[in-house]
Amino acid sequence: MQKFLPFLIFCICLNSFAQQENKELGLDYYLPQNINYNDDIPKPQDIIGYIPGEWHVTHDLLVNYMRELARVSPRIAIENRGETYEGRPLILLTITSPENHENLEEIRKEHLALTQENASSLNVAEMPIVVNQGFSIHGNEASGSNAALLAAYYLAAAESEEVKDLLNNTIILFDPSFNPDGLQRFAYWANTNKSENINPDPQDREYSEVWPGGRTNHYWFDMNRDWLPVQLPESQARIATFHKWMPNILTDHHEMGSNSSFFFQPGIPSRTHPLTPEINQELTKEIGNYHAEAFDELGSFYYTEENYDDFYYGKGSTFPDINGSIGILFEQGSSRGHAQETDNGILTFPFTIRNQFTAALSTLEAAKNMREKILNYQRNFYKNARNSAKDGAYVFGSEKDAASAYELAKILKKHQVEIHSLKEDFEAEGKSFKKHSAYVVPKNQRQHRLVKAMFERRTEFEDSLFYDVSAWTLPLAFNLDFAEDVKLKHAGEEIKELSAPKIETLEKSNYAYVMQWHDYYSPKALNMILEEGLRAKVGMQAFSLADREYDYGTILIPVQNQKLDADKMYQFLQNVVEKSNVQIDAINTGLTEGINLGSNQFEALEPAKVALIVGDGITPYDAGEIWHLFDQRYDMKITKLDTRRFSRTDLSRYTDIILPNSRGSALEKRDIEKLKDWIRDGGTLIGYRNAARFFEKEDFMDLEIKKDSLVAKDISFEEQRDFRGAQGIGGAIFEAKIDRSHPVNFGYTNDKLALFRNTTIFVEADKQSYNNPIRYTENPLLSGYISDPRLEDIAGTVPFKYTGLGRGNVILFTDNTNFRAFWYGTNKLLMNAIFFGDEM
Repeated sequence: MQKFLPFLIFCICLNSFAQQENKELGLDYYLPQNINYNDDIPKPQDIIGYIPGEWHVTHDLLVNYMRELARVSPRIAIENRGETYEGRPLILLTITSPENHENLEEIRKEHLALTQENASSLNVAEMPIVVNQGFSIHGNEASGSNAALLAAYYLAAAESEEVKDLLNNTIILFDPSFNPDGLQRFAYWANTNKSENINPDPQDREYSEVWPGGRTNHYWFDMNRDWLPVQLPESQARIATFHKWMPNILTDHHEMGSNSSFFFQPGIPSRTHPLTPEINQELTKEIGNYHAEAFDELGSFYYTEENYDDFYYGKGSTFPDINGSIGILFEQGSSRGHAQETDNGILTFPFTIRNQFTAALSTLEAAKNMREKILNYQRNFYKNARNSAKDGAYVFGSEKDAASAYELAKILKKHQVEIHSLKEDFEAEGKSFKKHSAYVVPKNQRQHRLVKAMFERRTEFEDSLFYDVSAWTLPLAFNLDFAEDVKLKHAGEEIKELSAPKIETLEKSNYAYVMQWHDYYSPKALNMILEEGLRAKVGMQAFSLADREYDYGTILIPVQNQKLDADKMYQFLQNVVEKSNVQIDAINTGLTEGINLGSNQFEALEPAKVALIVGDGITPYDAGEIWHLFDQRYDMKITKLDTRRFSRTDLSRYTDIILPNSRGSALEKRDIEKLKDWIRDGGTLIGYRNAARFFEKEDFMDLEIKKDSLVAKDISFEEQRDFRGAQGIGGAIFEAKIDRSHPVNFGYTNDKLALFRNTTIFVEADKQSYNNPIRYTENPLLSGYISDPRLEDIAGTVPFKYTGLGRGNVILFTDNTNFRAFWYGTNKLLMNAIFFGDEM
């Protein structure tokens, strides 16, 4: 205890003087002081106007400083790899010695050769190691990007032999802000609420952002879940950089709760994905020794091998692990502003920046000293992957929805996965695959492990707790047919440049046009038609004409009695086909097999005027996924209605209102009655997830939700948290049987559908079978973890409910049909609710 006292006194003193830190702050608080710095290199304050830590850096100032460093320093090059949704540049610095810059492309090609066949001849003793350092993918975890100012300055200006040696042997890919839009949003909040006399009271407004907060990007996505799906422009830039260089180490700087200290990986060992080699975690632990030594010297507390895991490959710290790299998560206890009272004393913003800066340098120190070992690990990773790959291939596709198969193929190409066309139509594992709408993925290829991680269905696990989802099988996410073990003889030519599926040329008709509802982008086409003011109808039954079968949900566009004459309609529909890439057929007779075109089984459709409830109480992720779906995929306008102004909103403008998942009730009593009146007048309310409890409590619909009857037996106090955690559904995939004749299922071609679920809301099926158009099977688990009691709970329940209320409709989805923008396969359920709600 006596040895510990001096350090404890030091920590108390440090916290006592935390307020003075901001007033006396200088670069010497952060930087090593036993070396010289080049006076020709501008300090951060020379460009941004203040010492890092005095204010939260905005993205524009961060970029300005990085551009100036690149202008004056021969160690730094800068590139812009694209833009965010809000138009901010996605910059990347390449930092290394001037000599390496002169041969950078040769170094890159030789480094990539480590991942190829015949890599054994390469001499790693003479190769630089490649380190990708990225900061603040969550915009309100800002200590990372603010530390990037200091790390970039240090690497540009430090004149020590150690730094020169580091730069000679290291290529640093330096991304100062993974999330420019979120960082900008949070910096504005923290800075506009800062007082001259910094107030560390946690209840101060500075430490409680307004909805949706700065964590997310423009569409409110958690971008640290998008490394594998790559649906967002920021992610696409990151992944392109990763595959261009195949870095050996990738660091991801985050923040966590204010009462925590500092975390670095490895995480909990039992929660590492089985496809990650054990040596990966051993190397991560060895790198951790460098962090520990640096933090011990600094006097900062830390922990490791707790809380976090390396299972879901869509996170920045885990995605590298399936690609022959080493991903490292850093989590710093957050000041959430400029200084805040915590269990560990007053936590200041500069203190959090210094810890992140220290971790950035200790990573580089580890990379330099472990260089050959880690380069050899990368080479062996790909050698072993090739050796373990079996012959054969995966095949995936959809005869009726080539667009969804194409969108999955785009993801694979972004990850440099080798894919082939289909040589000829064939059947495998009871499914049909067609040349124009299917792809073959050989198993024996460089990215074998990554492909396996994308396609596998796993239902057995070492641990029952997960930091994130436990399943993400991509063909299931896209509602595609796929076979896991087919002969390579079915593969056609390798696809070097992917192109969208070709559709037939639209012919002119003076009678009618019809459009199948199978294609993923058919809602985009229908919306264009209705927005133009054209009449359209939906077929409630199937029919056929000549050699073509037209399924439930086929859209009929008559030529007569329209606002456009036949010629102009033809021209307009040509434009619809070009913009949506959806097939439209010209029909010259109404005499069909099945229902005729004049049948009352064709129901008239109205333009959709859709609103989305957002704001306090609503889960931003869920709301953002819906906003993104309408705005980016289907080019449909959607009005965002804030909960704070709901009582003053004219709801009569909207045909449909969507209530995303919420925390409790997001609406007041008067808002609820107003919403009910709007439904009775003919509106359609569509609710998600926790809306089930809201609908039941407020009498929007009659639901029978299963009660939680779990009882802990032989569970100790210490084990109770794990016991409860194991009963949650963090994210798994389940099979449902669907009634294809019901409007909610129009466009689906199979009677089974894979649903993603991360709730434990189980709704009992209706006694009338026709009221259960989507129902979980008796053994529904397709992939992922679920406890035995929960698996029993979900069997036979329903994830969809409909009820009429006055002249309107109330629709419930207990599951997220739009999960993280990559669950394409169930997006159409929402669009069916929008366009066909009145037909239910």
